[in-house]
Amino acid sequence: MSAHCDPSRRQQLRSVAAAGGLGLTGYADLVRGQELAPTPECRDNDPPTLPEIEGPFFKPRSPERADLTAPPGRGRLTELSGYVLTRGCRPVSRALLELWHADDAGEYDNRGFRYRGHIFTDAQGRYRFRTIMPGLYPGRTRHYHLKVQAPTRPILTTQLYFPNEPLNLRDGSFHPELLMRMADAGQGLAARFDFVLDMR
Repeated sequence: MSAHCDPSRRQQLRSVAAAGGLGLTGYADLVRGQELAPTPECRDNDPPTLPEIEGPFFKPRSPERADLTAPPGRGRLTELSGYVLTRGCRPVSRALLELWHADDAGEYDNRGFRYRGHIFTDAQGRYRFRTIMPGLYPGRTRHYHLKVQAPTRPILTTQLYFPNEPLNLRDGSFHPELLMRMADAGQGLAARFDFVLDMR
């Protein structure tokens, strides 16, 4: 089934993004007002999201939580949100998303679960994390690590990247297809990425 969006709705969302109006809560309010199924740019037979290496810092059994911020965190607040979809643009409900990343100084918490957590998508395939922009560490550009899994399906392990980072093109793991869309949101950032799983 093809799932094309109403042109006026697509234009509305693009206009908001272009104006930098995707505030930390504004985007969520806009999305709630839509009936949707697919995102504005979803097309049938979109390629699935690229997998990436897990890296050395993954820890299983993270807490279920959408807000990964904790005092005395110093990084710039970032809200990462989007959809989990099939290749046919169908939302995937109850998909597991696990997020982990470095702190503002480029360090991973390997003893506890600071900047680590997991959530499940809602009935429309939406997800939202509140966290910070990670710091840099030698050999890598700025990035988030994620695992995404539809119920009873294989796990997608991947990474998301920040646009306009000087180290992107020097990082051997970087792929432009994994760039997030970013907008200023007051003193924080709103980041958007829609995952496409290899399923119909």
